Amino acid sequence: MASNPPRRKVLIIEDEPSIRNVLYVLLARLGCDGDAAPDAYQALSMIRRSEFDAVLLDLRASQLPPDQMVCAIKELRPSLVGRVLVITGEVAHPKTIEMLERYALPHVPRSRITSELSPSIAQTDDLTSFIFSLGK
Repeated sequence: MASNPPRRKVLIIEDEPSIRNVLYVLLARLGCDGDAAPDAYQALSMIRRSEFDAVLLDLRASQLPPDQMVCAIKELRPSLVGRVLVITGEVAHPKTIEMLERYALPHVPRSRITSELSPSIAQTDDLTSFIFSLGK
């Protein structure tokens, strides 16, 4: 009898409870477990203590500048750098674009998460592609 693959553990760094809840639901549909941190400092503490397969990072939830947050994640867990999905509404900001390109970070606009609350989102969302790519 084949055993189920282990569930992926994803850290959600998001300050808005409603968005956190949406992300919990999406992750559960994808067979993942989510842990949440409402701010950068709690998130970094959790990354220090626990292993995560991926991070969903809302740039607005971090009290640290985005570049500094990504550097801190990289310093604590280098294996996570390619496994950070940035949730942002600030993609047009030049510093944000530069950081996303420098670290080759995938991103999803906040509006995609808040506007696509339908049963089919687990098949169509950028989050799905990101999570499924973790096994590669």
